[in-house]
Amino acid sequence: MEYLSLLIGAVLVNNVVLVRFLGLCPFMGVSGKLSTSAGMSAATTFVMSFACACSWLVENYVLQKFGIGFLRVLAYILVIASLVQFTETLIRKFSPPLHRSLGIYLPLITTNCAVLGVPLISVREQQSFFQALVFGFGSALGFCLVMVIFAGMRERLQLANVPKSMSGAPIALVSAGLLAMSFLGFSGLVKVG
Repeated sequence: MEYLSLLIGAVLVNNVVLVRFLGLCPFMGVSGKLSTSAGMSAATTFVMSFACACSWLVENYVLQKFGIGFLRVLAYILVIASLVQFTETLIRKFSPPLHRSLGIYLPLITTNCAVLGVPLISVREQQSFFQALVFGFGSALGFCLVMVIFAGMRERLQLANVPKSMSGAPIALVSAGLLAMSFLGFSGLVKVG
């Protein structure tokens, strides 16, 4: 039950994008088309989930063991960069059109603050390995959910009769705000720290 509560909390209650405001660059930059958004979400889900698990291992078996916790951010960035390189290689090999459509955003997963923030939050909350794994996967699913919903909203807005002064970025920001407000309805679902 604890892991289910942690998973639901990471996906809905403390959503990494809408509540913690991490990962806003790909949220606004790649959410123009549903197909691109889904591809970016899948890549980020893979990287974020494994980054959280690998970072926990690095934290507990290297950084704390040798008393070099001050290198935490650098070590996590190296782990994340390695995972992103692996993911980019896989996408380039198995889906060249998706690789071309993601463009610069795929290597920028390395600098996505959500991918770095989730392992740092996990360490701050002193989670066990399985808690960190569930939290990382839940945060990644929350990121994916929000990206796909927002991409769907933006595709619908392209067909809507939006006033010229509100078209483009202004209506996207208003829509993001409404989406964030809708996620506030989940705030009492589970008790999350």
